[in-house]
Amino acid sequence: MVPKRGLTEAQKGHLAMLSFSALVAGSFSLGSMAAPFVDPAALTALRFMVAGALVGLAALFTRRTAARAMAAPWRYLVLGGLLAAYFVLMFEGLKTADAVSASAVFTLTPLMAAVFGWLLLRQRLTRRMGLALALGAAGAVWVIFRADWQALLSFHINRGEVIYFWGCLAHAIYAPMVRKLNRGEPAVLFTFGMMVAGAGMLTLWSLPALLATDWRALPGIVWVTLFYVSVFASAVTFVLLQYATLRLPAAKVMAYTYLTPSWVILWELALRRDGPPAAVLGGVGLTMLALWLLLEEPREMSANPRLPSG
Repeated sequence: MVPKRGLTEAQKGHLAMLSFSALVAGSFSLGSMAAPFVDPAALTALRFMVAGALVGLAALFTRRTAARAMAAPWRYLVLGGLLAAYFVLMFEGLKTADAVSASAVFTLTPLMAAVFGWLLLRQRLTRRMGLALALGAAGAVWVIFRADWQALLSFHINRGEVIYFWGCLAHAIYAPMVRKLNRGEPAVLFTFGMMVAGAGMLTLWSLPALLATDWRALPGIVWVTLFYVSVFASAVTFVLLQYATLRLPAAKVMAYTYLTPSWVILWELALRRDGPPAAVLGGVGLTMLALWLLLEEPREMSANPRLPSG
């Protein structure tokens, strides 16, 4: 009898990122419903605190000791700072940038991640991966602009979009830096250290808004959103991202962001909000083709020799 073969480390990484993209998409739909009622920076700081506490509880049950995870704590400041910079610059950019244009800027992240993957880890971008990233970017832009050529052609860069671009740059550096700085710690412990550092930075940034917000007067959708983004779109997704970046090249990890607009469509339909025009499905098809090209990449990068076992 032939024994059953389990998933390879690379396949596990792909599955983690598929789940990641679906969970992150929910924060866009719920976040848009809660945004009018609360300062986004204050909500994000609270999100990091709650998610950090949850990840910290999960870290207590890992097999590795905390002493090992605390080696070289500067690594967590670097990673937490990159994520904090992304969220802060995103909110700062959205003060003046149109949400659709900002989303289009975000589609540059996988390509930038590929560049930093080469600079930091010497991860090579094959022609097949390059084609997949290009198709994914085209499909995502088509979805983001809801198949509207006029909206696409009227795209212009203003101050807010430039600010958000720097945030996306920080996000693109984050993926290869996780792999470079990890020293064998389990994803949960490594995520906890990063989230503690990020929470501290975000709290300092948003302290005035945190103190000024009347939390007891906020409507229910804000608390529903806070629960979702803290548990599913932060604690769970950060662990999934750490897990995947130790098993996949940075460009492949970030390529899954192309699926987010498509997942958002499903979330919007599930929440009985306005659905997209049928022409948008062409962009969804391109993102699916891009993911297929990535999944069928013949020369998958080997697992990190320091890959954690617990």
